[in-house]
Amino acid sequence: MRQVQGAFITGYVTILIKGKHPELFFQQCTRNGITVWDIRKIAEDSCEGNIKLSDVKKTRKLIRRTHFKLSFVKKKGYPFFYKRFMNKKPLLIALLLSFILAIFLSNILWKIEITGVPKEIEEKIEKQLDTYGIHRGTWIFSLDSPNTIQQKLVEDVPELLWVGVDQKGTTYYLEGVEKVIVKEAEKNQPRNLIATKKGVIKRMYVAKGLPMVQVNDYVEPGDLLVSGEIGASEDSEEEDEDDKEESRVDYVAAEGEITGQTWYEVKVTIPLEYDYEELTGNKEKKYFIKVGDFQLPIWGFGNPSFENVHYESTENPINLLKWELPLSIVDTVISEKIYQKGKRTKEEAIQAGIEQARSDLLLELGPEAKILSEKVLHESNERGKVKLNLYLTVEENIASVQPISQGD
Repeated sequence: MRQVQGAFITGYVTILIKGKHPELFFQQCTRNGITVWDIRKIAEDSCEGNIKLSDVKKTRKLIRRTHFKLSFVKKKGYPFFYKRFMNKKPLLIALLLSFILAIFLSNILWKIEITGVPKEIEEKIEKQLDTYGIHRGTWIFSLDSPNTIQQKLVEDVPELLWVGVDQKGTTYYLEGVEKVIVKEAEKNQPRNLIATKKGVIKRMYVAKGLPMVQVNDYVEPGDLLVSGEIGASEDSEEEDEDDKEESRVDYVAAEGEITGQTWYEVKVTIPLEYDYEELTGNKEKKYFIKVGDFQLPIWGFGNPSFENVHYESTENPINLLKWELPLSIVDTVISEKIYQKGKRTKEEAIQAGIEQARSDLLLELGPEAKILSEKVLHESNERGKVKLNLYLTVEENIASVQPISQGD
């Protein structure tokens, strides 16, 4: 008879029956609902067979009503394997502690390597990393992500143009690029300065070239502001008249800053009622072990006690020596948020519209531009919204380079 399916999971034993015609006992087992298999006669008065672990009690009761002798030869299956394994508790505890220790040591920062920068900048980076709590012996899970560290270093170390942060096992590798201030080489290519926008000239500073406009002049886009063509100085009166008629032109790269007053018409729409989200400061933390797309909670069970929540998760891979395990610890911060409604008066909406228009225009023109004044040309209130048509006066650099094409 073949082995009963699932017998290894539930466990089974091999029994030895001794007596006259021992095979008759296995027939009695079958008649009493005891499953037996692999029955084999090993001697004239001995016979072996397998029974389920759950049928041992029934077999003991049955053997008492017969003249046969019962003995257990082998014990097989998961229950016996588990019992033998659990009996070796010192070994089990040692293996478990060794694994935990290996995981612990594999997730501690042991080394920081910095390349690509001079020694003095390297020392500054090390000091800055220390202020972030990044040093040997730090628990890796407590550190910011490499992208966040990169951004902080570029902001806090002025000498850095760029830095790359990469974590490999228990080591952080940082590769930096020093910010080199390169003086712009003198551009010798002949060029003019022309107007890019219509406006009124307010200030002029010409380093090279011939000014073609003056302060308070009105210019249109494309008008010549500073010429790169400069006529040669007149020769002495003793030169021949033929030579005087001949003129020579020098070409230079015009340089200067021309500040003009320009104008912009901007339209904005501001609602009188608006919604916004606000975090209350109440937080809960949850920790998960992530395997693939499956997350198993290990701390912080149950649903959050907040009605409206904002989730922010950080995933930290688990390392074992130099290998990254397919496991990670997910740290999730659940913050309570509430939805608020606000109302503006018409005057507040107009002021908010002006601020928005100023902000959007400066974002478009750049930090060097300066808004001098604004004027509301038209306003209307439609369906709970204030619509504004604004006229803004701006002071900005209106000069642009135009190369000069020289003849033969």
